[in-house]
Amino acid sequence: MYCSAFIYLSCFCFVNVFFFFQIEGGWRSDGKGLSIWDKFAHTPVRVSDSDNGDIACDSYNKVEEDVAMLRQLKVTHYRFSISWSRVLPDGTTNNINEAGLNYYHRLVDALLAANIQPHITLYHWDLPQALQKIGGWENETIIVKFTEYADFIFSRLGHKVKFWITINEPYNIANVANVVITSCVFAGISFRPGTLPYIVGHNLLKAHAEAWHLYNEKYRANQKGIISITINSDWSEPRNPYKQEDIDAARRVIQFYIGWFAHPVFNGDYSDVMKTIIRERSLAAGLPKSRLPEFTPEEVKRIKGTYDYFGFNHYTTVLAFPVEYGDLQGAGTIADRTYLDSGSGWLKISPFGFRRILNFIKEEYGNPPIIITENGISERGPVDLNDTPRSYYYEKYINQALKAYLLDDVDVRGYTAWSLMDNLEWATGFSERFGLFYVNRSDPKLPRVAKNSVNLYSTIISCNGFPDPGEVHVNLNRSCCTMAVC
Repeated sequence: MYCSAFIYLSCFCFVNVFFFFQIEGGWRSDGKGLSIWDKFAHTPVRVSDSDNGDIACDSYNKVEEDVAMLRQLKVTHYRFSISWSRVLPDGTTNNINEAGLNYYHRLVDALLAANIQPHITLYHWDLPQALQKIGGWENETIIVKFTEYADFIFSRLGHKVKFWITINEPYNIANVANVVITSCVFAGISFRPGTLPYIVGHNLLKAHAEAWHLYNEKYRANQKGIISITINSDWSEPRNPYKQEDIDAARRVIQFYIGWFAHPVFNGDYSDVMKTIIRERSLAAGLPKSRLPEFTPEEVKRIKGTYDYFGFNHYTTVLAFPVEYGDLQGAGTIADRTYLDSGSGWLKISPFGFRRILNFIKEEYGNPPIIITENGISERGPVDLNDTPRSYYYEKYINQALKAYLLDDVDVRGYTAWSLMDNLEWATGFSERFGLFYVNRSDPKLPRVAKNSVNLYSTIISCNGFPDPGEVHVNLNRSCCTMAVC
């Protein structure tokens, strides 16, 4: 499971996020099946320090403690994911694990009792291993299996839950989580970096659309929730802002990053830029057709409009430059060395890019309602509860989101911080820490300890914005608060 804290801004609301492989633990408890990440984490030298998610933060056994942290933060919503293999061990409704489902009932009930709305992600990278053995996301039959899984969850939890995400970060699933894991772990799965990601991405889009239509047609009238996909993207700036080729490269990066999945959902079909470039490269490589699959006209219509909001994950900004592929031109990216560092090599602190990419979404996709479903910063090395860089990051990034909302009329509805507590950060293990709360892994009880950034974040939540420096007291009526930007 995966979780986070969310701000709904009068838009702005504040929440925290988690994917449950990263925090849940209980990897074989109460009949849970294996996922591809269970398999990957138990493959030697794949995860830093041989870390795994067997226990993780033990959230499977710590519902009360986790909800207590959320109460301390004063969040109104909590985003988390369901472990597909915990509720359906072989990935199908032929084998239902009621004990696993009861865990999510307990969590949802505890959240509602604390006046915190659950925001559930159906899929965050942890495919049941049984489905990977028959091709996983490369096999088109996954679309039906995902829809059946979604149907099961809606039918069991939907009367309690008003916020849904079908799939989290399809870009990373197609490019990283699926391709790397399957090539490293599963015998007989070919590693085709120029082809496999597009097949996987194609099936992810169709699976998302079927789950959205299912909810819309079968459940929405009674359950009255909203549902969308969450798309991740960096912002891309030209490496040299005075060179047109760098400007063009930055635009291509954005179209291949956020546009890969946003364009079919919000505008219909893949973008012309993406289709043209992939077709030209495919033909230049001697292939008979483009490596990018084509949607039928019926599929384009089926996918377009399958959103109630734009779920968006964002962390950093990159610099783009042109790269030559024979007679064709591509794009590469680097980090600006003048940006402040984090605990992750890929994540540089660059708040200005947040406002720019929110404006891009507004202009490119018709100003849809946006819920920021992830945003945060990591640290590594010795533990320091005085996490000044995290407070700085949240203050600057939230301020940019407020500017987009107040000054640019971007329809930002909510903000979600990554993450509630330090957790298993995929292949980097526990070495990169994104949490507002520290998890003391030297203690078998895994106590959660608030970092100093909790004070800043809880104040922003209480005020639904930044405190007005002219007022002394913070109160529940928010009269002390201002939506002004600085």
